[in-house]
Amino acid sequence: MPPNLTGYYRFVSQENMDSYLRALDINVVLRKLVCLLKPDKEIIHTGDHMVIRTITSLRDYVMDFDLGVQFEEDLGPVDGRKCQTTVSWEGDQLVCEQLGEKRNRGWRHWLEGDKLHLRMTAEDEICVQVFQKVK
Repeated sequence: MPPNLTGYYRFVSQENMDSYLRALDINVVLRKLVCLLKPDKEIIHTGDHMVIRTITSLRDYVMDFDLGVQFEEDLGPVDGRKCQTTVSWEGDQLVCEQLGEKRNRGWRHWLEGDKLHLRMTAEDEICVQVFQKVK
């Protein structure tokens, strides 16, 4: 049985965000701004339904979805694109595939103790973020 990811997580660290954003064709000014942000995550996980909020001082981004069901995701706040998104479990990892203009786009979340890990991919770039569970 996959873990329940419900909780509030504070930003700890990130690696390679600028290159990841460059792969998404984000302009240099916005890339610099995003690299300074320290987002928090709030996850509500109820059965096969999840809500993942990414919370920053600039703006919040909310994903509200059913596991295993493809939906159109509007990534306008991120990079102006829309994609066909499916989120499902692969073992203990929550895996998101985002089909659209960018190859190899998606992410995966997993827990190691009380730390939430996020690995985001786009094209050949990988960005890793780590969050600490606080409640």
